[in-house]
Amino acid sequence: METVASRTETPGSAQEAAALLRASERVRIRGGGTRSGWGHVTPAPDVVLLTAGLDSVVEHNEGDLTAVLQAGVPLRAAQERFAAAGQMLALDPPGAPESTVGGVFATGDSGPLRHRYGAARDLIVGITVAQPDGSVAKAGGKVIKNVAGYDLSKLFTGAFGTLGLIAQVAVRLHPRPPQALTARGIGDDAERLAAAASALAHRPLEAECLDVAWSDGRGAVLARFGGATAERGAETSATVLREHGCEADVVEDDAALWQRQREHQRSTGATVVKVSGLPADLPKALRAADALGGTLVGRAALGLWWITLPGGAEAVQKLRAALTPAPCVVADAPEDVRNAVDPWHTDAAEPLVLLRRVKQQFDPAGVCNPGLYVGGI
Repeated sequence: METVASRTETPGSAQEAAALLRASERVRIRGGGTRSGWGHVTPAPDVVLLTAGLDSVVEHNEGDLTAVLQAGVPLRAAQERFAAAGQMLALDPPGAPESTVGGVFATGDSGPLRHRYGAARDLIVGITVAQPDGSVAKAGGKVIKNVAGYDLSKLFTGAFGTLGLIAQVAVRLHPRPPQALTARGIGDDAERLAAAASALAHRPLEAECLDVAWSDGRGAVLARFGGATAERGAETSATVLREHGCEADVVEDDAALWQRQREHQRSTGATVVKVSGLPADLPKALRAADALGGTLVGRAALGLWWITLPGGAEAVQKLRAALTPAPCVVADAPEDVRNAVDPWHTDAAEPLVLLRRVKQQFDPAGVCNPGLYVGGI
């Protein structure tokens, strides 16, 4: 749903954004709008702050494998520039071409590459933020090193814009593998499929991605390898998959496989629930998805799964009951579903106390994305 506001503003600098935040009462921060339906349903803000004016690749330091990007840079455009140098920002979340760098870091979104390279918070080395008090703060730097003090970069990553505006980030890059192959194992036994995925996760194979997919009582394990050792890694993985009862092959033209994995993390009209569990709970998650007529994709070694449900709020509640105590966060969903259930699946009180203290420290007047985040923060 598009956010309706009294007006929109497109600041051209962090300083302009900070001044706007200071002069406003309720601001909704918006990048490409590809995740604007996440979180609580909130009243219309006074101002929608668009990051489209912050659209510069400030630096690309090829030798250091780092870059400095403003928040409004489309992720696809940044990746195209890095690819020309044989490099990549190892983030591949789902989303339209309009998905922006700032939106990806603000929501902590990720895709299959998270298996090897980590989450957004693992790839950020510096940050510039516009704060609701009108100031601009910077933390970290442009080089990859450990620093003492408060880690502002990681605090703002995944905070959904509730502490201030991420105006600019410095990120680490990685070499882009010149080729990729995927070992694919297919089966209809949830236990065997999960065992196959676990076996691959515990082998020293250095896969780029290790994913699982499940629909209509049948699923697949996908292990992608890049670079000079891609063929050996894929063939070894295919052998392991066969040893665990899967039909296995090696896919050379594998881009469509991974595009489908990313696409199935999102949905228009249906409800997608992100589950954070233990890798050992994968069979339980597969059975729960089946029982509710849903589909599942996810990171096999990390215990992160996205389950698409055909039902509404009742289906979400049944999934949460089946997978307790694993948090089941509603991502994409119709507005009526997000009104009927807590999207964040917040049960514990203690984390909320800490989150509210942080919010009070950075945004005491509740200017930035009010009500959107966990506990109505």
